[in-house]
Amino acid sequence: MTVEELIKTSEEQLKAQFALADEISEYNQAKVLQAFNKHSIALRHFNGTTGYGYGDEGRFVLGDVFAESLGAEAGIVSPALLSGTHALAVGLFGVLRTGDAVLSVSGLPYDTIRGVIFGEGNGSLKDFGISFDCTDLTADGKFDKEKIQADMQRLGEKLKMIYIQRSRGYELRDAFTVAEIGEICDFVRAQGFTGCIFVDNCYGEFVEKLEPCDVGADVAVGSLIKNPGGGLAPTGGYIVGKDGYIDLIGRRLTAPSVGNEVGSYAYGYRLFYQGLFLAPHTVNQAIKGSLVIGKCMENLGYENFPKLDKTPADITRAIRFDTAEQLCAFIQSVQEASPVDSFVTLEPWDMPGYDSKVIMAAGCFVEGASIELSADAPIKEPYTAYFQGGLTYEHCKYALKKILAKLM
Repeated sequence: MTVEELIKTSEEQLKAQFALADEISEYNQAKVLQAFNKHSIALRHFNGTTGYGYGDEGRFVLGDVFAESLGAEAGIVSPALLSGTHALAVGLFGVLRTGDAVLSVSGLPYDTIRGVIFGEGNGSLKDFGISFDCTDLTADGKFDKEKIQADMQRLGEKLKMIYIQRSRGYELRDAFTVAEIGEICDFVRAQGFTGCIFVDNCYGEFVEKLEPCDVGADVAVGSLIKNPGGGLAPTGGYIVGKDGYIDLIGRRLTAPSVGNEVGSYAYGYRLFYQGLFLAPHTVNQAIKGSLVIGKCMENLGYENFPKLDKTPADITRAIRFDTAEQLCAFIQSVQEASPVDSFVTLEPWDMPGYDSKVIMAAGCFVEGASIELSADAPIKEPYTAYFQGGLTYEHCKYALKKILAKLM
């Protein structure tokens, strides 16, 4: 079988999944457009501001449009949020106080946030006397309600936050669906929990029709160089949720005395608005790319996650290899198919925030933008590549042809 025949066969096998992805994209496009219409978006909202940024209508309304699109009451969207990890840190420090306890019901969080939580002498939650416990997932990567209940009882009145990481990170589990997140929100509330349910929503925005704040989350956080930036946002992050929590978080982003009243951006907000508008379609392209790459790899005998009988719950795909050499060759193929820096030979390196060397393909227009076609992997067993993004399905297929040419 040739590369072209393998791709065509895989596309035929994915017709039902592609149709569902299109349905979700159409639904979310309408939802975002209605948010734009509700808030009467006009050219003036794209204008930049300087200095303190008092009365910056573009910034205020951008937060409102994001909140509306993501099922929340209020939102902060800012280029001052430097990454998903920074947005998470601002959210955590905004809500939590010394003596509080957090319980992650999705296991140990992703590598880059661990220093924020457990670091010593670096201004971490631990340094400020905030404890962070983790409830392990079940063997099949699901919420363990029995253990969660026991951990909640053990932490007692100190427990002020339930933390959920939607995506897999560098774990071999599926991302949590919005339905699963809603179910665990209902479960912890049934145990009498009245604090903040906080969701790391990175890689999951617009993959489904609903978002975590639609089903019981109090705060959801993400990066604009992932899904909701639509490939256009040049930097930034978002935090959406209930009014009271967003007010507290805004006072940590800026200063307790001024909160969300200040913040300017001289370059203007058009790319943030336009990126959000394009995000449902862009995410759809990435989902289809993930599906066809996963199906081709499966047809060649490579184990990959999530399984291909349904639309994924985020834009990432994990692909297993036997050796570090195979892993690095796959990542290199993605780099060679990139529009930027395609000529670069990749080397594993000690990337800040990770506990092992990492190799990363990111030949992107926006540096490190994982809504663009990219792939990365820690160099450790089991040798697993984490593949995500793709602004167009056509680019995903182009890259797939290069990958398969090497493998076949």
